Amino acid sequence: MLGNAGKNHDSQDVHPAVRAQVEALKERPRASVLIIGGGINGVGTFRDLALQGVDVALVERGDYCQGASGASSHMIHGGIRYLENGEFRLVKESVMERNGLLKIAPHYVKPLQTTIPIFSTFSGILSAPMRFLTHKQGKPQERGAFLIKVGLSLYDAFSRDGGTVPRHDFKGRKKALTELPQLHPGIKYAATYYDASVHNPERLTLDVLQDGEKAGLSTAGNSKARATNYLAVTGVKDDGVELTDQLTGESFTFSADVIVNTTGAWVDMTNADMGAATRFMGGTKGSHIVLDHPGLLAACNGREIFFEHTDGRIVLIYPMGDRVLVGTTDVNADMNADAVCTEEEIDYFFDLVGHVFPNVLVTREDIVYSFAGVRPLPRHDETAPGFVSRDYRIERADRTIAGSAVAVLSLVGGKWTTFRALSEHMTNDVLAILGKSRKVSTAKLPIGGGANFPATDAAIEAWIAAHTSESVDAARAGVLLTRYGTRAQDVLTYLNAGVDTVFDSTRELSSREVAFMVENEQIGHLIDVMIRRTSLAFRGLVTSELLAETAQALAAPLGWDSAKVAEEIRHSIEVLDRFHGVQVQSLIA
Repeated sequence: MLGNAGKNHDSQDVHPAVRAQVEALKERPRASVLIIGGGINGVGTFRDLALQGVDVALVERGDYCQGASGASSHMIHGGIRYLENGEFRLVKESVMERNGLLKIAPHYVKPLQTTIPIFSTFSGILSAPMRFLTHKQGKPQERGAFLIKVGLSLYDAFSRDGGTVPRHDFKGRKKALTELPQLHPGIKYAATYYDASVHNPERLTLDVLQDGEKAGLSTAGNSKARATNYLAVTGVKDDGVELTDQLTGESFTFSADVIVNTTGAWVDMTNADMGAATRFMGGTKGSHIVLDHPGLLAACNGREIFFEHTDGRIVLIYPMGDRVLVGTTDVNADMNADAVCTEEEIDYFFDLVGHVFPNVLVTREDIVYSFAGVRPLPRHDETAPGFVSRDYRIERADRTIAGSAVAVLSLVGGKWTTFRALSEHMTNDVLAILGKSRKVSTAKLPIGGGANFPATDAAIEAWIAAHTSESVDAARAGVLLTRYGTRAQDVLTYLNAGVDTVFDSTRELSSREVAFMVENEQIGHLIDVMIRRTSLAFRGLVTSELLAETAQALAAPLGWDSAKVAEEIRHSIEVLDRFHGVQVQSLIA
């Protein structure tokens, strides 16, 4: 998991209409639990606590999934490489959670066929035990077929769950090149196994959040589960934790019996903001690029290509729809600098593509989007970044805030795949502090639009056909199903309740869908729609016309005047350029 979770890249001089979520916190400035951080682990804990009937509030200083959770490699995986680190517990938990997410979140989590090109038979046999014992990279030495075979056999042993995924398969050079003819002709073998992918991590995070909000509603309409984005912890006052609205600048205080710090790589900074410095974290930066390259897409043949590059770093080439994701780097992060993909990293990505697909030429003109972030890893001193544990732990410190004893739980580490299990662990710790018992498990509970999601391609086509009308054609219905899962039914009901206009700049958005997002998904900025409520930015589809149409659609429900609309367009262009390498020509003089 990567991201800029603790940084607010959004302008401070904006004044949207009063936000109901902030008002709900101000009207009742107390909860049993306050969660700080709206990435997937914070949101998952919010959902789990709400399901147990706990009075819980969550605040996020940016947008939900803006940081680590939104800058991941989009994989739900068991972490086969963690076996070499001896992290068998983590691998077992990860594969179990992967299998579970395929069932409870099938609208976003999909099986992913993965192939490892292998260039030697016995390489690495002597160095692997030393890496296992010392957790140091040493001189890069490629892992050969023997080591990979052993690792995949162990992985299969952890992965079996009623046939959820097939066992791995080894092929020799000739058969491998028949299936993937663009692979480097020097390969000796290719090993294929299955993991899973999450193409819409931001929307899955929103689904988890909304499940928590619904779980917290009482029959009287009161909520015991309140969540607000663009609200930052900025200090501790005599009467509680100070929260500052990042859209208006207004501050107020809030109190709780338990505070849960899930701000990722910024955990130490958040603790410092609350007057209790810690030194738990040692995040590493990872970058990715997204390519519009039909040749590379065809070369992958629908598979993730997952392999060890010449420097020993495990990297990937990963088809996502009609785009290809290439990543990732792993370098110690400067927490005082913006996490962005550098020119050197782009050169590295081109080199790794050439390593396995030597006849596929990739240039900077093929890049439609880039992103980088900071993994929330524990402090690791001299340990090489690639060998830092991806497991998590929970640190507790008891403090006195506003004259009362408060337990502060800080999450150190954590990865996308295990968010449900991690949230369950954190929730159990909180319940123990509160003297409460668990009422329900989330292990088999469907997430959001994953409930009753059509299980086959034929069922998906049937759903689309059943929801096609004069106002919503099949393509639009398909986009909505992909974006929302079965919650698309709620969106369609909303669209049909008024006059809707599909945008000229894209057939994937309409005026009433944007209004639906404002009413149900806490939009703070125009850029939220481009990056986190849709995949338009990720796929390189943002244009000045799209920004203008979307900003105008947001204006009425958010109370923006023409000056604010212009400011939001400028801000979106700046964010896309500065953090994602996307240049959009401005319509604003």
